[in-house]
Order: sequence, then structure tokens, then C-alpha cells
Amino acid sequence: MKNVTVTMNEDALEWVRIRAARKNSSVSRYLGELVEQARLRDGVYERSMRAALKFQPLAFSKQARYLSRDEANDRAGLR
Repeated sequence: MKNVTVTMNEDALEWVRIRAARKNSSVSRYLGELVEQARLRDGVYERSMRAALKFQPLAFSKQARYLSRDEANDRAGLR
């Protein structure tokens, strides 16, 4: 573990002290946990984005046509 110095305004410091106390933790440990959670969420997002970008678009044949607005919005067949 490495030590870092964090600068924040008084209101933020009061908030983080209260949150850390509720979790029975030091401010330092609480901030470290917050950063670690953010890092893990960011990693999940990055992996999901890379997986989504691997998908290739569907190719339409030259004979295929787009639906008209009326055809696309026709709900009678769904009832």
C-alpha cells in the first residue's frame, strides 16, 4: 500500500468522515475502498464495451428493402 495526500473542501471532508465512521473505517481506508470500487466498475465497463464492439453489423442483400414507416409501425399483426 502507498500513502497519498488528498485535498478537499471542508464539506466534503465532513461527509467522508461521517461515511467512514458509519462503516467503522478510517477516512483513508474508506477513500481507498471507494477508488477500488470505481476502478473495478470502470474495468467491467471497458470489457463490456470491447465485447460489444466486436459484433459485426448484419449485411443486407441487394434485393432486401427497408420497411416503410407504415409497415414498421403496423401493430395489427402483434395483437
